[in-house]
Amino acid sequence: MQRGLSAVRAALTPLGLVERGWFWPKAGDQVPLIDGVLRPGTILLVGHLGGTLWDPFRNDPDPADPVHPLDHWTRSHLSRVAAALGVGVCFPFDGPPFWPFPTWAKRADSVFDSPLGLLIHPRHGLWHAYRGALLLPHRWPAPVRRSSPSPCVRCADRPCLTACPVTAFGPGGLRLERCLWHLRAETGRECLDQGCRARAACPVGRESIYSLEQIRFHMRAFVESRIS
Repeated sequence: MQRGLSAVRAALTPLGLVERGWFWPKAGDQVPLIDGVLRPGTILLVGHLGGTLWDPFRNDPDPADPVHPLDHWTRSHLSRVAAALGVGVCFPFDGPPFWPFPTWAKRADSVFDSPLGLLIHPRHGLWHAYRGALLLPHRWPAPVRRSSPSPCVRCADRPCLTACPVTAFGPGGLRLERCLWHLRAETGRECLDQGCRARAACPVGRESIYSLEQIRFHMRAFVESRIS
């Protein structure tokens, strides 16, 4: 397994990606098949912590899909990694129906639900993401998970819930239409250019905040993805 993990890391590092833990799928889990036939023995999640993938993505000479450039870049490179390793691969943007990446993440990684609906990491806060999953035919040894409580448990003030200028977050989660209305209006220009104030208000992971260029990219991708 150690040699396999070293090969995965060697393939991911130039892309600014890392392995984000793995788990053994159980009977009844919604999981993809390898080549449409073999049920994976291990699902290994791949993503980034902080903005590590931004420079490899931004500086890639390959032409990108103008509509979904980061998804195109991810699929292109992770598919090559999977082929080189002889394993399967799937992505959170495959679908509908979509693979349950948030559920997988909580089984594979030390992440927790946050009041914003995003998964929070004890060190990197809300500044991380899962970009794909490698489907391994055999079971890897169960990883040693770091035992730590959610950082939200210790956060009494919860500034993330009061930072939004249009109170788009509440007990039921994100009020999507209210958020989008604001971002599409002139009054929402600052949020579109500077990033979500609720996300930025979280005190966890300040050293992992994305660059302003990356934040603007994701904000515009968020708005454009909701245009019917």
